[in-house]
Amino acid sequence: MASASRLLPPAPPPAAPFRRHPRARLAAPRGLRCRASASAAAAAASATGGTALLERGGAAVAVREFVTLDELRAAVRLRVRTFYEYAVDSVGAEDHRKALAEREFQALQDRISGKMICFQRVSCINGTVPLSPSMMSAEDLCSACKFVEDGEERVVVGSLDLNQCLWLPDELTGQRPGVNEDNNTRAYLSNVCVAKELQRNGLGYALVDKSKKLAREWGITDLYVHVAINNVAGQKLYEKSGFVYESEEPAWKARFLGRPRRLLLWLDMSKQPL
Repeated sequence: MASASRLLPPAPPPAAPFRRHPRARLAAPRGLRCRASASAAAAAASATGGTALLERGGAAVAVREFVTLDELRAAVRLRVRTFYEYAVDSVGAEDHRKALAEREFQALQDRISGKMICFQRVSCINGTVPLSPSMMSAEDLCSACKFVEDGEERVVVGSLDLNQCLWLPDELTGQRPGVNEDNNTRAYLSNVCVAKELQRNGLGYALVDKSKKLAREWGITDLYVHVAINNVAGQKLYEKSGFVYESEEPAWKARFLGRPRRLLLWLDMSKQPL
């Protein structure tokens, strides 16, 4: 599921060792399994002015664009928690985690505010749930990704970015629209992640679906996403969402960047139902 994109400037070597998360599935907190049908979610979105709601055992999961900077910061902490794992006895691990989150928070703010000229428009889409007793089995998630909105404590449990741009740093570039067409209608998904406690419960699909709706509002004709070649779950998610294979990263580039090879998947927005 998780799909990180290199959107930060180069950083000095980490103060504490870290490694990519293994793709292990954990049990979802009680009461937080997705139970709503697609039609029910669509009806809820209409009733809430475009905010998709998924019912998970009585807990409403809101899938929407971010509202506050506090929520944005919580989303960044979820990404750091999802994409990196630190050894328990690592010296300075917490300080490095905080520094990494702060760098990404500032970079994400710059992209959204238009300070990075290669990004025409960027939005962060999150899935959030109210903090409740049913979440106590995921104490680490709650403490790391909690934020307050209108006096209510909520937790970011899924997140992604929609980027209207020609290319993403260190990533394969989409070939559509062609050189003789309007390239401003190309966009990419990045930093797609769902809390490990809630993976494979429909939240990833809901996040991508929300991003497709927003992309249509922006006038996007061609939507792209990068996924690691060994991320079978992520590939299945994007295939279910309508994406198809376009190209793949050369082995030498993946070795140079120290990561698994990536596939570039494409979605023809003109064929998506209204």
